[in-house]
Amino acid sequence: MPRSMPSRPLAHVSAYSSRMVVAYRYGALAFAGAGVAWAVVFSIIGWWGVVALDFVIIASGLAIYFLIRQGHLTIGLLAAQAVLVAICIIMGLILDVPTAEAPRVSHLFLLVVAALGYLNYQREKSRAQLVLIGLCLAAFVVFASARLDNPFVVTMPEGLRTGGTWANAVLATGMLAACIHAMQAEFVRKDKLSRELLGALWNEEFELAFQPQVDLTRKTIGAEALLRWNSPGRGQVAPVEFIPQAEQLGLMVSIGGWVLEKGCSVLAQWNASAGHRHLTLSVNVSASQLMDPEFESLVHDTLAKTGADPRRLIFELTESIVVTDVDLAIAKLEALHALGITIALDDFGVGYSSLAYLRRLPIQEIKIDRGFVQDALLNSRSEALARNVVHIGSDLGQDVVAEGVETDQQHAVFAAAGCTKFQGFLYGRPTILAEFEQRVDREGKSTAP
Repeated sequence: MPRSMPSRPLAHVSAYSSRMVVAYRYGALAFAGAGVAWAVVFSIIGWWGVVALDFVIIASGLAIYFLIRQGHLTIGLLAAQAVLVAICIIMGLILDVPTAEAPRVSHLFLLVVAALGYLNYQREKSRAQLVLIGLCLAAFVVFASARLDNPFVVTMPEGLRTGGTWANAVLATGMLAACIHAMQAEFVRKDKLSRELLGALWNEEFELAFQPQVDLTRKTIGAEALLRWNSPGRGQVAPVEFIPQAEQLGLMVSIGGWVLEKGCSVLAQWNASAGHRHLTLSVNVSASQLMDPEFESLVHDTLAKTGADPRRLIFELTESIVVTDVDLAIAKLEALHALGITIALDDFGVGYSSLAYLRRLPIQEIKIDRGFVQDALLNSRSEALARNVVHIGSDLGQDVVAEGVETDQQHAVFAAAGCTKFQGFLYGRPTILAEFEQRVDREGKSTAP
């Protein structure tokens, strides 16, 4: 799979449109504002216990707003739902017990929270989210079916109770309608994006860019193939925008298959050229691709169809492969390596238990995460850590690639530590195939006797 984005925290936010993030933020402020309004009303009446509850509402709304604003969207949304559920239950037990004149209405908000939870669950699967949805629906059934009298019931003035019943019923109905509208808009958005991505495959809108990989002498020895989308309607779409969406829509197996075929076709072309046949090509493979039952057959058929040399092909995988089925992943990687393909572990040093899986997985190459490379010059401890990471890979008999190198100093540090391959803007930015091949040709002429 093509590298999706420069940093992992954005992966969670990318599932939500910017418009939706803004809506959640101001929804949290509206939530706090409603707490302020009710606090004023109950302060006039002198019900200070209820006012205290309103202050909890205000504090929760502001906390959720700042969580979302700081980028902690998943945590903020879960916190918002949990707080709303707790408030609905407290209101239904103490302030909103049904009478002969007025029914209970606060439990209607539980349906709103459940609908919001379902919408969020579609974007990011979470067991905690499922638990909250189940709790909302169970509480709604209980409140809709029983009075639940208790000694803590607060009797409200009839006029206030009647007005509050109508206001809350209108508000809950409006919010539920808004959630239904958001669901419909989300389904339409996904369907539209799915059609556009499939159309991009059919209409050859995807392109490959090639970023040079070099040896100690900075001579080009290969490239990493990076996916780009040149959409007629959207223009140049950054990978950070469409790859996470393609993963969610289940399209990365098809898109990854296209990348594999194009990459193998390039390898076959290189093999036919004396000045290019020494080059390797790295192709990113996602966990969903690797775990697809047809992936091994696809690789075998693609190699046969294109005539590419599997010994010049490198599959780069992130440590996300270990969150599925480790034993199955190992078996698949061994089968791919048996074809002659080199298996590389990308972004080494972040994510899961790197050292444990580095020992178990059949890997011939590791790519040091760009974060280690960028931090190597901060202080002596960072440099020592980077050096030890290189030594670990070398001791296990694996080639070590320093990724994200941008300065001569960074190159020197990792060269001294034992790195044999390098990649980064210092050596070249991703470019089209023709320009990459011209670069290799120029190097060949400069070293010719």
